[in-house]
Amino acid sequence: MALTDIAIRNAKPRAKPYKLGDALGLFLLVQPTGGKLWRVKYRVDGKEKKLGIGTYPEVSLSEARRRRDDAREMMAAGKDPSREKQRSKVRAKLEADNTFAAISAEYCKKRRRDGAKAWAPATAVRSEYLLSLLIPALGAMPIGEIEPADVLGAIRKIEGKGNLESARRTLQLASAVLRYAVATARLASDPTRDLRGALTAPTVTHYGAVTDASRVGELLRAIDGYEGQGFTKLALQIAPHVFVRPGELRHADWSEIDLDGALWIIPAEKMKMRRPHHVPLSRQAVSLFREVQTVTGPAGYVFPSIRTRTRPMSENTINAGLRRLGYASDEMTAHGFRAMASTLLNESGKWHPDAIERALAHGDSDKVRAAYHRGAHWQERLEMAQWWSDYLDQLRKGADIVPFSNRGAV
Repeated sequence: MALTDIAIRNAKPRAKPYKLGDALGLFLLVQPTGGKLWRVKYRVDGKEKKLGIGTYPEVSLSEARRRRDDAREMMAAGKDPSREKQRSKVRAKLEADNTFAAISAEYCKKRRRDGAKAWAPATAVRSEYLLSLLIPALGAMPIGEIEPADVLGAIRKIEGKGNLESARRTLQLASAVLRYAVATARLASDPTRDLRGALTAPTVTHYGAVTDASRVGELLRAIDGYEGQGFTKLALQIAPHVFVRPGELRHADWSEIDLDGALWIIPAEKMKMRRPHHVPLSRQAVSLFREVQTVTGPAGYVFPSIRTRTRPMSENTINAGLRRLGYASDEMTAHGFRAMASTLLNESGKWHPDAIERALAHGDSDKVRAAYHRGAHWQERLEMAQWWSDYLDQLRKGADIVPFSNRGAV
């Protein structure tokens, strides 16, 4: 006989568990403790099995019958309801573990350790910070439930503060995290793929740089007269000779620099292109590095923080020094020493453009071509490094500037 709500409510506990049957395999198991558990009895391959579908009164009689019918539909489709229930539990746990915050942290950890493709330390810090801006909105969401509108809404908050470049970069990073989830079989597709063009494009601004030969001389003389912190002056003096990226100069370590061999080898993990970079050192550069070494060598950062030698100097130090010398940010920046070298070396007509590009550590999409150029232009780069430092000395002294000839590069 089918169960009724009155019969269920009136069922009293006994010394041992007992059943109250309904129909089509559904029954209520009354426990000695007073608990009332819904069960469905069924057979798979001739073997009797029982499926738990909830407790009374949390699951009513009508709801228990609906769940029983769902289980019977599974059986009709050749599925085992107990096995499907277990799979649902596993999926639910995976979804709970696979939140945006968890996968974002996993992705960042991988990028910090991913060999030749690993983030540089400064890139890692910046990227993790930008992704953290999304955690309040997306962090607790299962990765599979995130929709384009969710990501766009979180990014809009960054954009709304006027941080257009940060918004653009954060969207790129969010997409990278979601693509990583796709690659690790936790997401079917990247929901941000259709958001390109949704953000306001930031205005492209170029690094301030002094590239006129006569003004370069003025800048070098101003640096020589710098009266601020000693390390800052030496960093400013070395920067034009080596024209590496500011972060590469700040993170320079004495273990990378062979002053006797006049060579600085920057390891791949510190380079933007994730390839080691060989920097030939002119006599002038070696002399300046030796001066620094008397203070900060023989180990650790070449330019440590004024507060602790365990960290490099601040990323704002060189720019602050230039501001102190009277150069506005649109006139000269730490990165501007690269533009200075690139412009004047190319204008000289003395050096092959590929040799200049290698000196600047610009990437080459053709790996075979890149490998060839590393070897083919090394001798030329050695000569170019010394010529460049000699030319800087000439400009510093205020000598008459002889226009470069227009002859082709060697």
